Amino acid sequence: MNERHELETHLIPLILQAASGWRDAIAFFGKDYDTPDESCLRDYIHVVDLCTAHLLALEKLIKGSGSKQYNLGNGDGFSVLEVISLTKKITGKDLQIIHAYRRVGDPAVLVADSTLAKSELGWKPKLNDLAAIIENASQ
Repeated sequence: MNERHELETHLIPLILQAASGWRDAIAFFGKDYDTPDESCLRDYIHVVDLCTAHLLALEKLIKGSGSKQYNLGNGDGFSVLEVISLTKKITGKDLQIIHAYRRVGDPAVLVADSTLAKSELGWKPKLNDLAAIIENASQ
């Protein structure tokens, strides 16, 4: 199951495009963050888990509950370098990496707290293993 975006902005699809030859390289923004490998940490969620949460929220809405906002994510952060490294391992492709300057406003760590979605919707991500997310996206 692949996502399709006209202008791709998501890291995993961008890396997979570089691995498949659709783009020449992958840009890596910032290598001076206050994180273990100095690349920013992000929370990656599989699109199926995202859809499941939306369906649970819709069911709750249909039953008469009011509208509410929920943060969705695995609650674990993976660095940009970890994602690149694991994608290289899974695909067996060496990737050209372009080190670019930090983007203005990018925080070092951005990880979701899904406590409310878990308690009110009964939602829990099932595909929270980064390797499984990458492998599934590469199919």
